[in-house]
Amino acid sequence: MALTGLDIFKLLPKTNCKKCGMPTCLAFAMALAQKKVKLDDCPDASDEARDKLAAAAAPPMRKVTFGSGENQVQIGQETVLFRHEEKFHSPTVIGATVSDKLTGDELRKRIEAVNALRFERVGTKIGVKAIAVVNDSGSADSFAAACEAAKTASSLALILVSDSPEAMAAGAAKVKDRIPLLASATPDTAEAMAKIAKDNGCPLVAGAESIKALADLTEKINRAGVEDIILNIEGPGLKNQLGKAAKMRTLALKKVFRPLGYPTISFVCDGDPDTQMVAAVSLICKYSGIVVVDTVEPWALLPMLTTVMNIFTDPQKPVQVEPKIYKIGEPDENSPVMFTTNFSLTYYTVESDVEASRIPSYILVVDTEGTSVLTAYSGDKLNEKTVADAMTKLGVEKLVKHRKLIIPGYVAVMSGKLEEATNWEVMVGPRECSMLPKFLQEVWN
Repeated sequence: MALTGLDIFKLLPKTNCKKCGMPTCLAFAMALAQKKVKLDDCPDASDEARDKLAAAAAPPMRKVTFGSGENQVQIGQETVLFRHEEKFHSPTVIGATVSDKLTGDELRKRIEAVNALRFERVGTKIGVKAIAVVNDSGSADSFAAACEAAKTASSLALILVSDSPEAMAAGAAKVKDRIPLLASATPDTAEAMAKIAKDNGCPLVAGAESIKALADLTEKINRAGVEDIILNIEGPGLKNQLGKAAKMRTLALKKVFRPLGYPTISFVCDGDPDTQMVAAVSLICKYSGIVVVDTVEPWALLPMLTTVMNIFTDPQKPVQVEPKIYKIGEPDENSPVMFTTNFSLTYYTVESDVEASRIPSYILVVDTEGTSVLTAYSGDKLNEKTVADAMTKLGVEKLVKHRKLIIPGYVAVMSGKLEEATNWEVMVGPRECSMLPKFLQEVWN
């Protein structure tokens, strides 16, 4: 259980030296209890106090990483139950399975299919980040060979899935330099699996059917010397999994119950791609750090990845594009110029509709801190001055010989002041972006 502010205060020097930046030791203790400062900020804390305060200073959910290089992934370190309370820190990792029953071309094609699960959405690249090698054969040799093949043919983070300590040891030995995630230890195999994880420097999944059994299992694994643990609450039924996941999250974050203070993993391998997609999306929302599916259908993976992107976008920091001039096609000095805001969804909607017109154009993207046209205008982040300044800064007048600017129909009210500020003729475009192709083809031409 986490220490309270008063518990922490009793362990501090009580000199009120202000070296930590706080006016008093009590103020520092209260801030430390709320995770707003670090214990290292107090230079005079004794070693004994530091040991006792370690639990209070540690985050309620441990950060766990696996994989290597550019494809290393991070999960955990979450601090809130709901995104609006602060934000979620570690996006859910989506993984796809590769069975060790596959060999030769079939194995290679399956790995290539997993590697190809990459998409682009509103300018952001999204995709599967892990490949899960599953010991379906029951053979240690087949498992080791499949793990090595996955390592060779894929740069994605690796998850090794086997109930057999013998097979796990063989697979981990082949790919330990890639720091794979080992799944899973059970109450019966905890000691053997923990030894494999410790010897190879890998994080370990702990799996059990009840919350109590899972808490006992993590303590057992921890005593064996493995600190990086991921939880897998087993058992049938999506409703059952979601309910237990919510309870574990609450115990970890609200009660700071350390045996459950780890990220979670879910295996969604039953049913057709539709069923897997629905279950995976639900588990992404509540609260899986990793979701492994058995399908490689792009249409099934895209909704999962889109959900991850939506859930883990910081609500206080909208997805933005760079404020600059974007060329659509090959525009020249006679091409139309229009502006929009740097909210990604707004920009890519405008870009798509301008491309559909087949008229080469310039799009001036104005910095409105990632807000949409109406929101920016209502908050005075989009006005004649911000547009005029952006045009001057980016040299719009050097691109075209005409002096005509197309503006979004929803901010037609600013057309008069914008003409005064820029000395350009303002053309009011359609209110709905979908009408841009017709406007450019008929009105501009």
